[in-house]
Amino acid sequence: MKLVLASTSSYRRMLLERFQLSFETASPQIDETPLSDEAPPATANRLAIEKARAVAVKFPEALIIGSDQVAHMGNEIFGKPGTSERAIAQLRRMSGQTVIFHTALAVLNTRSGVVQSESVPTRVKFRDLSDEEIARYVNKEQPLDCAGSAKSEGLGITLLDSLSGDDPTALIGLPLIALSRMLRAEGLQLP
Repeated sequence: MKLVLASTSSYRRMLLERFQLSFETASPQIDETPLSDEAPPATANRLAIEKARAVAVKFPEALIIGSDQVAHMGNEIFGKPGTSERAIAQLRRMSGQTVIFHTALAVLNTRSGVVQSESVPTRVKFRDLSDEEIARYVNKEQPLDCAGSAKSEGLGITLLDSLSGDDPTALIGLPLIALSRMLRAEGLQLP
């Protein structure tokens, strides 16, 4: 069966390449707006499943992988900033705080219609950041396309005091431990 990543994210593609499996990528065109009163883990889960389903129409005999990440501190959600100004504002707000990143994963078997899904949380403690450090970081790494404005796999790791979670790849955008379990349940041999 064909394997399809319902994402155009270079981060997710690089992570999935670790499995040394052949796969295609496809762009899921969905509205990623959270629903009113929807909890962050529920938003991430719903969007991961919607992404997989949006791509499934093009691939009738495939395993479709969808993933989404929502970062939040209490009720405040931090999405992809899109601009340097918003990235700086997010990092100022998160300075010295703990932010929870919920990375949801969905695997849809288009043949059977079965969907496996799971949300993997990662607690990230940002150190106290000066305005100069934030500006320097945003200028150097341009973290405009990642929730929470910090790339832990790059220079963004220098902004953190600590992180805790069950899967270090979840924070980058694709929880490989959970994905490995789901793909094995679908009969793929890993390793």
